[in-house]
Amino acid sequence: MRNIGKYIEGYDLCQRIKNRTEKTAGKLKLSEVPEKPWTHLIVDFITKLPIVARKDAILVVYNQL
Repeated sequence: MRNIGKYIEGYDLCQRIKNRTEKTAGKLKLSEVPEKPWTHLIVDFITKLPIVARKDAILVVYNQL
C-alpha cells in the first residue's frame, strides 16, 4: 500500500486531474480608474536584499493611473 501512494504522488497524470478541495475564486471586479494622476499611490519597501553600496532595500512607488 505504501508503494501505491508514492506512485500516485509521482505520477504526472494523477497530479493534473486530482480533485481540488478549495472553493473556486469569485468573479474579479475592475478597479475604478482615477481621473487625475498621482491621486492613488502605492508605496512599499523591498527589504533584506544583498548589500550593495551600503544599501539593502528598495523603495517602490506605484501610481495607479
